[in-house]
Amino acid sequence: MSYVADRRVHDADSHIMETADFLARYAGARVAAHLRQVPAPQFLRDDSDRVRAQLAQQRDPVYRERDAAEIMQRKNWDATGAYYKEDRSRALDHLGFASQLIFNTYVNGYMSNLESTSDDLDLIYGLADAHNRALLDFCSVDRRLLPTAYVPLADFDRAKQTAEQAIKNDFAALLVPSACPRTHSPSHVGLFPVWRAAEEAGIPVLFHVGGGGKLLDPNYFRNGLPIPPDFHGGAENFRSVDYMAIPFPVMQTLATLIIDGIMEQHPRLMFGVIEQGASWLPGWMRYLDSAADAFRRNEERLQKLSLKPSDYVRRQIRATPYPAEDVAWIAREAGAEIPLFSSDYPHVEGGRNPVKRFETSLDHADESTKTRFYHVNFAALMGTALTRRGLA
Repeated sequence: MSYVADRRVHDADSHIMETADFLARYAGARVAAHLRQVPAPQFLRDDSDRVRAQLAQQRDPVYRERDAAEIMQRKNWDATGAYYKEDRSRALDHLGFASQLIFNTYVNGYMSNLESTSDDLDLIYGLADAHNRALLDFCSVDRRLLPTAYVPLADFDRAKQTAEQAIKNDFAALLVPSACPRTHSPSHVGLFPVWRAAEEAGIPVLFHVGGGGKLLDPNYFRNGLPIPPDFHGGAENFRSVDYMAIPFPVMQTLATLIIDGIMEQHPRLMFGVIEQGASWLPGWMRYLDSAADAFRRNEERLQKLSLKPSDYVRRQIRATPYPAEDVAWIAREAGAEIPLFSSDYPHVEGGRNPVKRFETSLDHADESTKTRFYHVNFAALMGTALTRRGLA
């Protein structure tokens, strides 16, 4: 029996475990050479002792016999279908999800840092193209796997070209940085063609954790005490104080897109906030409304909005709570149309039983709220990407 068998569930957040060598296979010569020079931990290499051993066990018949029984226990490189595309369909069967949005593991943070420090557009967009070809190939084995195309916003013309190529290649969504581009606002008129292309194609624009660069100023850890271990028990991921800063970049970016009229001008364009939590949404929505009230008199852009800012959120933004968050409270305070289920498969952060943890917070919610969370809100976010694949 699959992990989920009693209801229809779409998974708004899952990953491949890519390596520099894996991405280099899809890159031009210059980008491939660059990838081979990128040090760990930004990108692991599939010839490292640890990764090689973990990938080898995926070919062990005895190990594979336990795929179904251990589908939610195995994490990261140990997980079925984390690296080999031919195994991901079987993993999805064992999970029981109707579809999965597929994201990278390592590219977001690296690309965000690269975009904020480099003027080398050939490298920035070449790496994005390599990522996109890799994701498209990985997802080609199963229509339930929904590929996300990375679109750097550093250059107006190239962002437009990358978005249009992704749509031509039938990507399910455009993935953009959560942080502000280095030289202009995400609401800049030069990026209007990106938003227009996504809206006309009926696919969403997504923000994922890692796309905001550095989570937190490291000085916050200089408190005279030992630095605690991270989420994985090591020293290279994130801790509770980092966790608190995760939604900051996307909060500012979305506020800018709303206030500068992007959602007013593109009422059918959907935005997804993935793996950045959702408990911040109710207070942020009220703060947006108060900003509009306070500054409308002197700001023509606010006067042009036909809705309250919070109404754009309910109409056009969907977000994935973490398993430790109270989904029923988020649905009640922000809107039942907003929260999305996600497993974070195969990452350890998603936990070994996310459905159970979400169900605990949904214990007293009505069935409509649950159905929205597991299925309906995702279908609203994804638009034609699901209908074209017969998955709506």
